[in-house]
Amino acid sequence: MSVDEELAFLSARELVARYRDGSLSPVEATRATLDRIAALQDTLNAYCLIDGEAAMAAARASEARWCGDAPLGLFDGVPTSIKDIVLTRGWPTLRGSRTIERDQDWADDAPPVARLREHGAVLLGKTTTPEFAMKGVTDSPLTGITRNPWNPDLTPGGSSGGAGAAVAAGLCALALGTDAGGSIRIPASFCGVFGHKPSYGRVPVWPPTPFGTFASTGPMSRTVADAALMLNAIAEPDARDWNALPYDGTDYCERLDEGIEGVRIAYSPTLGYAEVDREVAAIVETSIDALVECGAHVELEDPGFADPAPFWHVLFRGLTRFAFKDMTEEQLAVMDPIVAEKIRATPGVDLETYLQAERRRAELGAHMRAFHRRYDLLVSPATAVAAFPVGRATPDRGPGADATEWPFSLPFNLTRQPAASVPCGFTADGRPVGLQIVGPPHADALVLRAARAFETARPWFARRPPHPSSNGGVQRPAWR
Repeated sequence: MSVDEELAFLSARELVARYRDGSLSPVEATRATLDRIAALQDTLNAYCLIDGEAAMAAARASEARWCGDAPLGLFDGVPTSIKDIVLTRGWPTLRGSRTIERDQDWADDAPPVARLREHGAVLLGKTTTPEFAMKGVTDSPLTGITRNPWNPDLTPGGSSGGAGAAVAAGLCALALGTDAGGSIRIPASFCGVFGHKPSYGRVPVWPPTPFGTFASTGPMSRTVADAALMLNAIAEPDARDWNALPYDGTDYCERLDEGIEGVRIAYSPTLGYAEVDREVAAIVETSIDALVECGAHVELEDPGFADPAPFWHVLFRGLTRFAFKDMTEEQLAVMDPIVAEKIRATPGVDLETYLQAERRRAELGAHMRAFHRRYDLLVSPATAVAAFPVGRATPDRGPGADATEWPFSLPFNLTRQPAASVPCGFTADGRPVGLQIVGPPHADALVLRAARAFETARPWFARRPPHPSSNGGVQRPAWR
């Protein structure tokens, strides 16, 4: 690996340490990252917009601050990407869709983007998402297919698939993702990176998402410590989100290395209902030994609820109906057929059926709160399979399949709990596998601490994807 490529794989904390001691400049790090994007974008298609000019201007400003011993924030000068579902001032946020008018006054930053700027992050561009973030894989009529750095014939997952691919391939150090049913954890698992879905309300959101209390915005990175550092910033308050949790000033890095000795952990291989690929199941089961080695008390225990997918679908259909009620047939005709069909299928959820589903959601939330009186954490596979070929919505069905069949992630969007995917191994053919760590509501610090303990016991970040050589004929992004 060349020196420039080595720079592109430094963690955010390593970058900040080297900026501080003067051995590296933000300009050098940003240039190395942009060079790597230029080399791999045609293959991976991780970005839908790359603003190299703005990134270099931000890097030069950061360099001047470091030279003056006055860094702006926690990660001044660190190359960072934003998922193209999150408003970013000066850049179009097209949400992977040809139905959104590009020529608008893009004058606002969403709260986490504003915080990233305030802490000096060098924003590189927007990462790809399936249309309106409504699939567990990342492809769309607007931006084409995004591919997995470990094997470009495979999907990186979704809907934060561009973010996952970019982090894994060294195309950014930090990435901002979103998760309403697994959209951070699925690509983190498929791409072999760390992804944390915070407790609902932990990271302020604006404008309000129609998918409401399902959705969280969170960090994706190559190390747990980087995600904790990023969460410190994006969890800061923003008055535009009236639903946000009260800001408590928690430093998620402060106790990160205290370990998990004595922590009570329930290990559930299937959550009681999921069908899991045998190789994935074996890798996850073996990884549980690392938690025991760290001093945790681990017991084999299912959380004790039935598959919530049936009532999740009712809620999802109702919210989708509201979100896209004004979509015309002309707009649907230019959309991803799978997404368009989801929208067309939304009529028919009456108010009583919807409220019954909400009641079942409340029962699930209460059940999990009782469960966490006995167990501090729940661990499981992050996904039932490893990455599968591009062009499919799910592992074993064709392009028309429903892409919401992600049994391990969506329950904890329903319950609003913090959950993370930690790389825990590789299949025989080199596909990453993720371990999911779930905490009680608002226990983000504990989830991160457990993930850090696992990372220390089973380091994954030294292993990097091979340099992809195939070119899937992807669409070029907008270079600015």
